Amino acid sequence: MFATFLFLSPVVGLAQPVPDLGPETDTPSVDDFDALPDAEPEEGGQVVVEETDPGETLSKLDGLYEDLAGAEDLAARQRVARDIRRIWMDSGSDTVDLLMARAGRAIQAEDHGLALDLLDVVVVLEPSFAEGWNRRATVHYMKEDFGKSLVDIERTLALEPRHWGALSGLAIIQRRLGFNEQALSTFRRALEIHPGLENASEAVESLEKDAEGEPV
Repeated sequence: MFATFLFLSPVVGLAQPVPDLGPETDTPSVDDFDALPDAEPEEGGQVVVEETDPGETLSKLDGLYEDLAGAEDLAARQRVARDIRRIWMDSGSDTVDLLMARAGRAIQAEDHGLALDLLDVVVVLEPSFAEGWNRRATVHYMKEDFGKSLVDIERTLALEPRHWGALSGLAIIQRRLGFNEQALSTFRRALEIHPGLENASEAVESLEKDAEGEPV
């Protein structure tokens, strides 16, 4: 697993939100985790997901990640990233898909309590579903409960090490807690996977400038 996990152990015990870190601190946002569903069921119907062999899905993902890393224009990156997220969102369970859709709407409505209740059920029903853990990490992050968010991010990355949303979330928390060197490394890893992450690119540029300004 990535070296970024070395950061998790000192802070996973944090059960309470950390104090405000000043005006330069990013405001928690669901967009930082790229966590909202790509699509809702069409009116009067449901999203239909074709059953696929796990090995076939993994092979398809490998190809898509290669395409994403090598895409040279924005439109191509967005298209491939969208295809990857669709696979991420496929839990293989109609019940879990419904719970995820409801949790997404609860997140958008800033009803964090309901979202957590729904996502608690998701990770129990499908513990191998990485996006369930990522979505719950998002809600914990929005509540500024960074310890719990980190635990769920770690689980997400254990299941899907190339989840750039979880990596970006980890880097954001690392930066907020003052672990800038680790944050820079994690942002860079996210960009290796998805070079089109504008927020991560801006964060890398900012962190590199800060590092250059530090005394040797």
